[in-house]
Order: sequence, then C-alpha cells, then structure tokens
Amino acid sequence: MNLRVEVEREDDKRWIAEIPALPGVLVYGQTRQEAIAQVKALALRLLADRLEHGENVPEADEIGLRMLARVAKHTGLSPDDL
Repeated sequence: MNLRVEVEREDDKRWIAEIPALPGVLVYGQTRQEAIAQVKALALRLLADRLEHGENVPEADEIGLRMLARVAKHTGLSPDDL
C-alpha cells in the first residue's frame, strides 16, 4: 500500500489533499501545508480506528514503521502488537 499524499490547488484557491490508497481520506485546507497536515491526521485517525475495531491495516513494511509507531501510540498498543 502506498500512502502517498496528493495535493492540488482548486479553482477557488483552496488546497485539496488526499491519500488515494485510503478511500475517503481527503481534506481541504487554506494553505498547502494545512491540507497536508490535516490529511495525515485523518489517515492516522482512520488507521487507529481500524486497529481499535480489529479491522485490517496495511502491513508494517507497506506503510512504514514510523507511521505504524504513531498509530500504535494513538491506540495505546505496542508496535509489536500490530
């Protein structure tokens, strides 16, 4: 799974950021940096929610150990538990 962030500027000057590999993870921001920060936060919340509810999450080598560690921190789990 590729957690690449795609960013575009809309005609109305807002920025839109999304992570195509996670359907529904799409946000608008007034600045490019704001949109990127918000889409990353949304992705972390989505992954944490999936973990908390026993749903599948991408393998560690697919999303990167740093992101997995962040998800574990937000859920109170150890990265080894994932």
